[in-house]
Amino acid sequence: MYEINEEQERVILVGVSEGSDDGTAESLDELQELVATAGGVIVGRLIQNREKLHPGTYIGKGKIEELKGYISALEATGIVCDDELSPAQLKNLEEALNIKVMDRTLVILDIFAGRALTREGKIQVELAQLKYRQARLVGLRSSLSRLGGGIGTRGPGEKKLEIDRRLINNRIAKLKRDVDELAMHRGLAREKRSLNPIPIIAIVGYTNAGKSTLLNSFTNARVLEEDKLFATLDPTTRNYKLPSGQEALLTDTVGFIRKLPHHLIDAFRSTLEEAKYADIILHVIDSSNPQYESHIEIVYETLKKLGVNDKKIITFFNKQDKLSNDCSYIFKDERADYTMSGSIKTGAGVNELISVIERILSERAVFIDVTVPYNDAGKIQLMRQYGQVISEEYEENGIHIKGNIPKEFERRFT
Repeated sequence: MYEINEEQERVILVGVSEGSDDGTAESLDELQELVATAGGVIVGRLIQNREKLHPGTYIGKGKIEELKGYISALEATGIVCDDELSPAQLKNLEEALNIKVMDRTLVILDIFAGRALTREGKIQVELAQLKYRQARLVGLRSSLSRLGGGIGTRGPGEKKLEIDRRLINNRIAKLKRDVDELAMHRGLAREKRSLNPIPIIAIVGYTNAGKSTLLNSFTNARVLEEDKLFATLDPTTRNYKLPSGQEALLTDTVGFIRKLPHHLIDAFRSTLEEAKYADIILHVIDSSNPQYESHIEIVYETLKKLGVNDKKIITFFNKQDKLSNDCSYIFKDERADYTMSGSIKTGAGVNELISVIERILSERAVFIDVTVPYNDAGKIQLMRQYGQVISEEYEENGIHIKGNIPKEFERRFT
């Protein structure tokens, strides 16, 4: 049983800029949101311009001395670095500053630990946390006694006080077996779906772009909607009946983010790969975010890492209601097959989005013009459920039906 002592951290954000236009300031803005989501309070920030990260201490000696003054003046209880620290950097910084040192990865893992609700989600988060901490066990050992609460102590973190590396390795091996088993079950479920191939639409996008709002709007899924990063973590799949009568499955995936920890990508691979087996990728973008262009790049980079390619992509520039009325900018995504703008919250552009989905699904269907005997009328239900009935007439020798049906079902009508 875990004991969780909530403690509000007062932290200073620390980043290193390796170029004049590397987006460090924007990355720190995002880190600030992450820390706030994790329950921390930001009391200051510091950016050092360097050609590359200091291999031993992340920032240079001069900045460490400057940071000491900030820590004292602002009464900070910790610092959060904007990159994943090596064990040596973590150990050396803690010794130099005599304060709790965290990095972006630790904060993201902490958020995930607090948001995972399903068994699969909890297993995946714990596996990612343990892999992260395993590499830092030596560096963390001297500071473990100070981790009484606050950011980075959710989930299995408290266990480090009484278990050694061998037990961690054993636990990781057990969790890997659990993840492999869950991946196998997910694969079997996909095979089962292929027997009655309802089209799958995977909703992807940067965190807090409006994916859960879209799922709720279309399917009344009642998934948590919050204006926070990673408001929902566990993937949700719901059946959606299009206006034409055709059914589809909508899957809401975990939100992407810059510098997404590789431990999370590995642990959540089986979940994220739902996009790999989808028929349509629905890419939702927060167009009101000034950094939306970099968000688009991060989404496509993550999809590439997952091996998602050759899919029809619909890009929906969401949250247009948050833009000023005099905004005449035309949003584009050159890599998408279809691009449109609107607001899921207000309903603007949603009908056009649904029409595009129906158009894509109709393209993967074949036209059927047959007479089905009355004793085999159940076939018509297949067309109603998975395709589109254009006309049906009751004749003497059967039901004359015209309509569109997924190619997988064509042989059942011939």
